[in-house]
Amino acid sequence: MTLPVKLRKRYGLEQNDELMVEETEQGLLLRPVVSMPIEFYSESRIAEFSEEDAAIGRTLDQLEKS
Repeated sequence: MTLPVKLRKRYGLEQNDELMVEETEQGLLLRPVVSMPIEFYSESRIAEFSEEDAAIGRTLDQLEKS
């Protein structure tokens, strides 16, 4: 869907912004939305997180001892 530049500027929208379309009694209502990418973690990526957490724990233990 293409909105005229004048309307995009008036409502602070940028080209390619995502909009949600809702049906109302008055017609269609457009609302800006923010979508966040979702990352699905593989077993190897989860293992990386676990190792990083363990490394942070070891570092914190060393700091507490000094």
